[in-house]
Amino acid sequence: MKVIKAHHIEEIKQIVKIGRVLSDENDRFSYSFDASFGTFLPDVVIQTKSVDELSALVKLANREQIPVYPRGQSTSLSGGPLPVKGGMVFDLSVMDGLLEIHEEDLIAVVSPGVLTANIHKAAERKGLMYPPDPSSSHVSTIGGNMAENSGGPRGLKYGVTKDYVIGLELITPEGEIIKTGGSTVKNVTGYDLTKLVVGSEGTLGIITKAVLRLIPKPPASETIMAVFNSLIDAGSAISKILSSGIIPAKMELMDQSSIIAVENYEPLGLPVDAEAIILIELDGHHLALKDEVKQAAELCDAVGASEIRIPRNAAEREEIWKARKLVSPAIARIKPTKISEDATVPRSKIPQMCLRLQEIRDKYNVHLVVFGHAGDGNLHPNIICDKNDKEEMIRVEQAVAEIFTAAIELGGTLSGEHGIGIMKAPFMEMELGAIGLDMMKRIKEVWDPNNIMNPGKIFPEPSQKLELT
Repeated sequence: MKVIKAHHIEEIKQIVKIGRVLSDENDRFSYSFDASFGTFLPDVVIQTKSVDELSALVKLANREQIPVYPRGQSTSLSGGPLPVKGGMVFDLSVMDGLLEIHEEDLIAVVSPGVLTANIHKAAERKGLMYPPDPSSSHVSTIGGNMAENSGGPRGLKYGVTKDYVIGLELITPEGEIIKTGGSTVKNVTGYDLTKLVVGSEGTLGIITKAVLRLIPKPPASETIMAVFNSLIDAGSAISKILSSGIIPAKMELMDQSSIIAVENYEPLGLPVDAEAIILIELDGHHLALKDEVKQAAELCDAVGASEIRIPRNAAEREEIWKARKLVSPAIARIKPTKISEDATVPRSKIPQMCLRLQEIRDKYNVHLVVFGHAGDGNLHPNIICDKNDKEEMIRVEQAVAEIFTAAIELGGTLSGEHGIGIMKAPFMEMELGAIGLDMMKRIKEVWDPNNIMNPGKIFPEPSQKLELT
């Protein structure tokens, strides 16, 4: 990797005619961090809406072997856009001008800087739905969602981002502009490069346009809150419901620590003496929903639920789901540092993972809060701590490493939706094996021979370790 020189800055300014080139330290510092850990100062930041200008900049970077870091709104929890080797940051959040809904084809055509929530709103105005719904959708860009293959609560029934991206316009690491996929739902022409790029965390190219698949919005939905005196029983209830043939749109778990935190943050009448609650949303035809609600409630009761709450109207449903949305801001008030993980296990292993998390919490004496998309095994164990307390952070790092180990041992994965970035790179071989990881490296080397595209991500550096301080 080469350091950017003054003559590189001048060449960049000659290329960028309709955008901005930010080289002052104050401007660059604003692009040195994301929602995870670490601060890395880029050499220059470029904002442009021109695909041709971006292409020319990548050609320059490839020729001079300068690192390139695509970036959206930087809500990443894994260090995905951090410019760990300096170089150029491309602020793609400015590319927000394209959002078209083609209702007859059931697709949306978008530019990477469009906020995910705006896609939801535009689709719903046409009676359609774009299912992936990360909790950050009101601030995250679709480009960032595609880079990290984001999910969300609806992932249980509807899948994640890659299940809805059917076409891309992409700038390759050598600066060429290519198209992958298209506007048809069925496309089996050659290798599926679209699926390869989505979830590659910006290491294979820069997405400048995407075609997204939409679906008709279900006509009705119902909600259930099930209260449990045992976190393990709550995990068992999740497995029972899913094996019964009912596929909820959402199935969210909150443990006692998150329940108490939300009640302290904003009293909603949650059962603070319960060890866990499950929030279930069912959607579909309203007649079918009546039977599914009854069956799901009976299954929870059979496993040992102490209480079943079924809201009577939309306002009560909104109040229940508000509790889940408030977990993150509520626990952030307890201590200044929040480590949010998303280790995911097979659904049948949810009770065992809940038990392992309790053991890890007690073993390392950390403030561990468990919530998340339990229906698809995508738990979010969060550790609340203070990064200025060095002794505590040593225990936290050990606890996080053991959480990853537990997930892999139970047949799960390091990440269900947050991505790998720099945070989980040291653990990649644990999940993929040496040969599997090497196969991924080979793909990267062929696509990006000079390793300029988001270097330092996914693949562990020699002797790299998890560092949260």
